[in-house]
Amino acid sequence: MEKTEPETKKLIIVPREEAVFWMDKNGTWHNEHGKFEHPRIIRYFNSAIKKDENGYYVHQETGQCEEKVYFPHEDTALFVVDIAPAGQGIGLLLNNTERMVLEDGTLFMASDNLYLQTPLHRIKFSSHALVKISKFIEEENGKLSLLIHDKTYPIQSSDNDSEL
Repeated sequence: MEKTEPETKKLIIVPREEAVFWMDKNGTWHNEHGKFEHPRIIRYFNSAIKKDENGYYVHQETGQCEEKVYFPHEDTALFVVDIAPAGQGIGLLLNNTERMVLEDGTLFMASDNLYLQTPLHRIKFSSHALVKISKFIEEENGKLSLLIHDKTYPIQSSDNDSEL
């Protein structure tokens, strides 16, 4: 039997400046014709969000090629879109379909929005997730925190809008 080399896929990279779509500050996708309307297309774009040393991109692989389209986004490319109980904490579902658990010291407020800071990403809470998590928000002496299963998660105030 003859040994064959695996096929190398052609890599297509579209720089951010040439992308024909973008994401607004609320996580809504747009192109020159307006905002994306079809739920399946929106889910596809969201699930294809990846990040490397050059920034966020939409990733797609077909038979012979791999495509990375770096796209502009107004605030951040990742959003918490839903929350659910997870053991003794809160599970977070992101727009790219990743799941994570809320960790200590990662929440902060900036420009009246709630964010989660991880080592690799700044993740914004969507309005839907914010409404759901708001029942856990407590205020004491002008400081906000989440109180979940007798555990307190402080919410820091920040004016740092720089992106990781």
